[in-house]
Amino acid sequence: MWSQRQSLLRRVACGVEELRCRRREREAALRKARRERQLVSKRLLREAPEEAAEEGAAAVLGEAEIQHFLRLAQRGTEEKKREEALVTLRQGLQHLETQQTFIRLEGSMQTLVGLLTCNRALLQLEAARCLHELSHSEQSMVAEACLPATSYLLTYLSGHSSNFIELCLYTLGNLIVESEAVRKQLLPQGIVPALASCIQSPHMAVLEAVGYALSQLLQAKEAPEEIIPCILNSTLPQHMLQLMQPGPKLNPGIAVEFAWCLHYIICSQVNNALLITHGALSTLALLLLDLAEVVQRTEDAGLELLACPVIRCLSNLLTEVAVEDVEGQMQLGDERVVAALFILLEFFLQKQPSLLPEGLWLLNNLTANSPTLCTSLLSLDLIEPLLQLSSLSNMVSVLVLTVLCNVAEKGPAYCRRLWPGPLLPCLLNTVTLSDTEVVGQSLELLQLLFLYQPEAAQDFLQQSGLQALERHREEVQLQDRVRALQQTALHG
Repeated sequence: MWSQRQSLLRRVACGVEELRCRRREREAALRKARRERQLVSKRLLREAPEEAAEEGAAAVLGEAEIQHFLRLAQRGTEEKKREEALVTLRQGLQHLETQQTFIRLEGSMQTLVGLLTCNRALLQLEAARCLHELSHSEQSMVAEACLPATSYLLTYLSGHSSNFIELCLYTLGNLIVESEAVRKQLLPQGIVPALASCIQSPHMAVLEAVGYALSQLLQAKEAPEEIIPCILNSTLPQHMLQLMQPGPKLNPGIAVEFAWCLHYIICSQVNNALLITHGALSTLALLLLDLAEVVQRTEDAGLELLACPVIRCLSNLLTEVAVEDVEGQMQLGDERVVAALFILLEFFLQKQPSLLPEGLWLLNNLTANSPTLCTSLLSLDLIEPLLQLSSLSNMVSVLVLTVLCNVAEKGPAYCRRLWPGPLLPCLLNTVTLSDTEVVGQSLELLQLLFLYQPEAAQDFLQQSGLQALERHREEVQLQDRVRALQQTALHG
């Protein structure tokens, strides 16, 4: 009798190990999807609300008109008239047709660059605004045409006018994401050191613009090989983390920009150990606690813009940390992190349900390596609120079950606290679903429970759980696991 029991346990343990391997493969695929999901965009900087209204009112300019306004701006006798000519040109460049005509005209870009580099501040500013309109174009050939101006825009980042620096940063950010040729020109000319200098600016608008330009640069296909190593060797990471420190000086707009920057760097996996050395994990954990506190005080739905990259950064960094080191990282072994995450999950449920999987993925990565945080889930009575989320979607259900597997595989003491409670009716429901991934994750959880808590098999049997599994016996992906589970329940 004893030898038969031992043999059964060995077979179940082997099955569990196979399931764990499959789960690790699935987790790796999910991490890859999160790494590759980017935020490529362009931004248009307008100085005043009335300028936004100009877009519809501004006329499309033809060749003759463009040449006229360029000549007037370049050679006019009155500076006011020259400036007005550039304003009219800029308004016309809000239209794609004018942009295409402009870049086809021989000498037009050289004239605009000449005005950008002249010694008249107002003309320089209007020329830069013209370039900014061009940089926002949806057509890559327009960005390519701006190439002669990029070196000057980079030079002006060391200037004294914060408004002009901000404009140059947004223009460069728009051009960087569009054109590989622009990136290849700017990298050897020192865009990374220039951004490292700008990030020390006392002006909030400049700092936000730095974050935008840097995030655009980090999304280049060549970033992991050619760009991110340069950034990691600069002072940018330390300054980014300083600007993400929670507290009264935290600027949400700036924090959002640099949180996305950090996300792209982490996803590259170039040298995440360096970021951890700089205190990235503790900064992110403290920011998570701060966000949870803020959402309890405000109805501001914009907080998810920061919560999303912070959660992704933490999730991906946790996969780089050795099991024994997770609880040693500042704040990560603290049950307040789990409580804060559940506050954010409730916030997402109300304001941004699409972010629930992100929060659950972080909970999975936290509990996978930490018995202490698994204990926190139980001691804070969070299993039932967690199970309540599982009805929202199949994806959410799989992640909820994965977290519960993390708890169950910590051993008999954890399984005794999980079972039966609200978990039994939940599993009786999920094993009847048609989604094979949900059912597969349910089977894994049941296997762990049957292994560590034999009474669970009897409870499941009494509730007709085995009959519910019958419908899956013929499904290729599940049939072996269903049979093994049925055998364990009946003969264990």
